[in-house]
Amino acid sequence: MEAIAVESYAAGRWIAPSPNAARKILSAVTGDIVAHAGSDALDFGSMIDHARNHAGPALRAMTFHDRARLIKQLALYLTERKEALYELSFHSGTTRPDAAIDIEGGIGTLFAYASKGRREMPDSRTFIDGGVEALSRNGSFVGQHICMPRHGVGVHINAFNFPVWGMLEKLAQSLLAGVPAIVKPATATSYVSHACMCMMVESGLFPDGAFQMIAGGTGDLLDRLGPQDLVSFTGSADTALKLRSNPNLLRNAVPFIAEQDSLNATMLGPDAGADTPEFGILVKEVVREMTAKAGQKCTAIRRILVPQTMVDPVVEAVRAKLEALQIGDPRDKATRLGALVSTAQRSDVLEKVAQLNREAELVSGAGDLTLSGADAERGAFMSPKLFHCADPDSAEIVHEVEAFGPVATVMAYRDVDHACAMLNRGGGSLVASLISHDPAVARQVIEGASIWHGRIYVNDRDSADEATGHGAPMPHMMHGGPGRAGGGEELGGIRGVMHYLQRTAMQGSSRMVAAMSESWLPGVPTQTQDAHPFTRSFHDLQLGDTLETAARTITLEDIEHFAHFTGDTFYAHMDEAAAKANPFFPGRVAHGYLLLSFAAGLFVQPDPGPVLANTGLSDLAFQKPVSPGDSIRVTLTVKRKTKRTDEYGEVRWQVQLHNQDDEPVASYTLHTMNAY
Repeated sequence: MEAIAVESYAAGRWIAPSPNAARKILSAVTGDIVAHAGSDALDFGSMIDHARNHAGPALRAMTFHDRARLIKQLALYLTERKEALYELSFHSGTTRPDAAIDIEGGIGTLFAYASKGRREMPDSRTFIDGGVEALSRNGSFVGQHICMPRHGVGVHINAFNFPVWGMLEKLAQSLLAGVPAIVKPATATSYVSHACMCMMVESGLFPDGAFQMIAGGTGDLLDRLGPQDLVSFTGSADTALKLRSNPNLLRNAVPFIAEQDSLNATMLGPDAGADTPEFGILVKEVVREMTAKAGQKCTAIRRILVPQTMVDPVVEAVRAKLEALQIGDPRDKATRLGALVSTAQRSDVLEKVAQLNREAELVSGAGDLTLSGADAERGAFMSPKLFHCADPDSAEIVHEVEAFGPVATVMAYRDVDHACAMLNRGGGSLVASLISHDPAVARQVIEGASIWHGRIYVNDRDSADEATGHGAPMPHMMHGGPGRAGGGEELGGIRGVMHYLQRTAMQGSSRMVAAMSESWLPGVPTQTQDAHPFTRSFHDLQLGDTLETAARTITLEDIEHFAHFTGDTFYAHMDEAAAKANPFFPGRVAHGYLLLSFAAGLFVQPDPGPVLANTGLSDLAFQKPVSPGDSIRVTLTVKRKTKRTDEYGEVRWQVQLHNQDDEPVASYTLHTMNAY
């Protein structure tokens, strides 16, 4: 094939590699030239200005839902064109299943954030973080945390192992937040990132400058960033330290998110013998993590902790699986282990293997490399290598050196506390896994090791069929880890979006805070309309529209009928003496759910109309008991409106119940879907 020119996309135009700076990128399989990348001609100041002054305002003019819809459209657009990405990925040494982790995983993350943006964020340009805080005695002065998109650019520096997922998982959060990004892919696989970026630009879905790409060095880019910008980095700890120490970043307190080196470990529980399903699960997880992407995953298993009696069975089972694998041409469907990304990467891994061999015995992978359909002299292939460390307590290298390839070490533990201590000796990792069917062991491990790990993955026979895998970061859950792993957090649902938003504490009257949060708050004036609110469409309803109902008296007969009809004959409703003996009740009282049912009867308009469905309630609080002879009335107020589809939206209503003395007895938020 003709070598690809990996172009930068800067300030609305494509810039070809500079002849003086271009770097040859070789196929990991054949050693042939795949691409040229690199440029010394980029104007980083113009790129930043283009992002801040062109794309930023255009993105911020949209709501979170607007941006979520565009993210979904982008995911669909890439899905239709993904085969081209698979074809290119073979040159990086990945099999199709390996490439799927990258390509399907990246597109799937876009879909996940598009969905979460619509379900968990408002159709607004302001995100509300947490509830309203009363800051004065009578509630006239309140506080609310609001979050707005940063007026800057996200600089995304990605690793070579996931040229698609690494780019898209960061962009999903940045774009949903409304912050443009400058993407710097690792040169070794930049031709795959470039192809994906070309598709994104060609889609025309996002404002120009919402994403730009650097094919080459970052020059003085970091020196130009300011307090509204952000850097998100994935790579080695040494590079992260160098970048985050940039004086300009420190001076301007530019947020720096790092996901870096990680000596992840898995642990076989003491309950899991060789005849248990958990034993088979561990072997499967280890082999998969050693061989997927040729072990070039930041979440791959590097250390395997097992009870002393299980060392030989685990070594034998894993070795048998590894030695049965076909290694070679990643295009061959029978191949289970492709090549490392480059011969330079293989050399680095072999250097680390030599270091590990000082403290551990190589028990698999020492023989000659046998390949299928590939040339060992030209490609970056190597056999998977399994070690056994007989004395992990005195060892240091196995807990400190990461061979970023198909390499892992088995070591024994004495008891669960000892295992936790060894898990933690990695100095902070992205993930640790436990394969056990004993909840007590799981609790002990989580209590003993969670503070040193970003994720604890527990698998057993109950979850094995659907478990996502030790090494699979999910968009819904945090990806990151303490200490050596970088101390950063990505993904985690909306948590990841929050990095790109500025949280501000707003204080003022209820009316002022409500105006900013686009929701009605207690203390804000309300308005009563002639028409019942349930007869008015989503668009016609206004925040603060209120219905005041008539009162209804609660009788002893009502309470007893409800008790016998529902089966809820709790003594507080049926036994006067027992109820009076309870410090919470003056005597027999009405059921809380009876009050909710009667409240609905007071405010519901029964005829067909714009209200399509009651989808639930939240924030329910029973504030004062209601005794026989008391009456209740309801105040129903439009609290918040959120567009959901082109046909209907969600209305949240504040429901407040008062008794005959105007004392609050219950409150909750009612959720309905209303037609336009």
